[in-house]
Amino acid sequence: MFDRRSVLMGLGLSAVAPAAFARTAFSPDDAPTAEDAALVEALDAAFLESAHRSPETLTQLGIKDRYGELDDYTAGEAEAALALSERQLADIEARFGQAALSDQGRLSLRLFRDGVEQQREQLRWRRHQYLVSTNGSVLGSIPVMLINAHKVDSADDARAYVSRLEAVERVMTEVAEDFAARAADGLKPPAFVYAPVVRDARNVITGAPFGDGEDTPLWADFQAKVNALSIPEGEKTELLGNGRAALTGPFKRGYDRLIGEVERVGATQERSDGAWALPNSAAYYASQLKFYNSTDDTADWIHETGLSEVARLHAEMEVIKAQVGFEGTLQEFFVVLREDPQYQYPNTAEGREQFLSDARVYVAQAMETAPQWFSQLPQAALEVRAVEEWRQDTAPVAFYNPPSADGSRPGIYYVNLSDMTQVSKIQNEAITYHEAAPGHHFQIARAQEQQGLPMFRKHGFYGAYIEGWALYTEKLAKEMGFYGDPYSDFGRLSLELWRAIRMVVDTGVHTRRWTREQAIQYFTDNSMMSALNIQREVERYICWPGQATSYKVGQLKVLGLRDEARAALGDRFDIKGFHEVVLAAGAVPLGVLEERVRGWAAA
Repeated sequence: MFDRRSVLMGLGLSAVAPAAFARTAFSPDDAPTAEDAALVEALDAAFLESAHRSPETLTQLGIKDRYGELDDYTAGEAEAALALSERQLADIEARFGQAALSDQGRLSLRLFRDGVEQQREQLRWRRHQYLVSTNGSVLGSIPVMLINAHKVDSADDARAYVSRLEAVERVMTEVAEDFAARAADGLKPPAFVYAPVVRDARNVITGAPFGDGEDTPLWADFQAKVNALSIPEGEKTELLGNGRAALTGPFKRGYDRLIGEVERVGATQERSDGAWALPNSAAYYASQLKFYNSTDDTADWIHETGLSEVARLHAEMEVIKAQVGFEGTLQEFFVVLREDPQYQYPNTAEGREQFLSDARVYVAQAMETAPQWFSQLPQAALEVRAVEEWRQDTAPVAFYNPPSADGSRPGIYYVNLSDMTQVSKIQNEAITYHEAAPGHHFQIARAQEQQGLPMFRKHGFYGAYIEGWALYTEKLAKEMGFYGDPYSDFGRLSLELWRAIRMVVDTGVHTRRWTREQAIQYFTDNSMMSALNIQREVERYICWPGQATSYKVGQLKVLGLRDEARAALGDRFDIKGFHEVVLAAGAVPLGVLEERVRGWAAA
């Protein structure tokens, strides 16, 4: 899983529906023109101007401007960001609308244009998107940003850290007021959201320096970063005292303010309905499907395709079940694989370390074999880590965090190991390929390193492309010679089945009025996932309409285009060339990907 939505919506960058594009041919030999460099310069200036409105985005990009500030979380700021994007678009179109650009230059211009249109559309639905949910909130994102992205190379950097801790009170007040206003208009998160959100938030403020116990993650992080500085001890003592005062004062008050509002609203919410219960639900859900999939695929098509894919994958699983000699039903085989200790890691510290160790082995073998399948690999380092304990309740099962542009932060594959009975040995291999190599890391880190692309394309978010690529690589890994035993291959199929079920459940919940319990039952009847993970998955879809459909929509498009190119080229088909044309332009809408692959095959 990879989500960059909150950052990109602040920058005016978003997915684009292919219907907005006129069809143009793609020529791999198309050379940049003199106007291309000027366009890239203008687009980069626009990107940085937009990014400068978001101090947190600047920090994620490795830029220390506005280093002691946090974002403005008000509706007024979202409207101002769109107004800036509109002005930028008008200026760039006036300068380059008739310019002699290469194919890549024209693509950059139209992606920027349609990105602004999509930003406008998403702002329309801003209040429909939950400020706190089991998918995350500002209560978790700010500590993660400070710990993982705020570098302390000097005393001034430490003072900026303290300033951000102090700014938390203002941020939490803004979010709390917006949260209360939405709740008053009936736009409340589902009933299941409140307890885990509050639990994770309290983890942030439980322990030293707020009270007795071990140091909280933020306090431990700040102390470690300050103590690593080469400055006088007296200055360190002063900085640590200021950090403690900021945490126990404005930071704590801010958390108490938002936690209190979440608890107040939660006490009045009894329902856990899908998007169908929100105002203008049909238009809202359709907008989210287009946002995440960059297609005009309808909810009905997605639902029926999901059902078909579930049936196909069950049939392939039956073959492996027979191969290993299991004589019961497929559902009985699911139970064995889910509950037999030989298919699980021990629920101990040693078991957690073994999971991480195995994942690192899978990453290493993928990197070793990759040059036979890819003409260019990402240069950024890649690490495998467990999700920190303090945010396990609201963290996904697995996700990828991109590297910083300056190389100081590696790409990170995070896995949630809070309960080892909820993860499976036979799924570890496939999910590692998806989240790490050759999945998200090969696409996202590679895009950030790509020369000649404007910055907004290096950091572009097109959900079906990004998640479709990662799911495609789970299957590609089999062609690369991995999954050495049938159980690992069954694990691969079980993960693809999981994404097919998402198509059925997401559309079922949001357009067919499935209850949370109906969705959980469908998942239980058709997959080998554990009960806790099924619950988390269904709750994720209820809170995040449309996103879960993007995995299979994107994967089916990549596989279909590869089959089409192979049929057209015959013996001339080159898998390294195919992967290069898919990855070389950064993330793009599926319609653009189709143009590129067909143009490459024709050329």
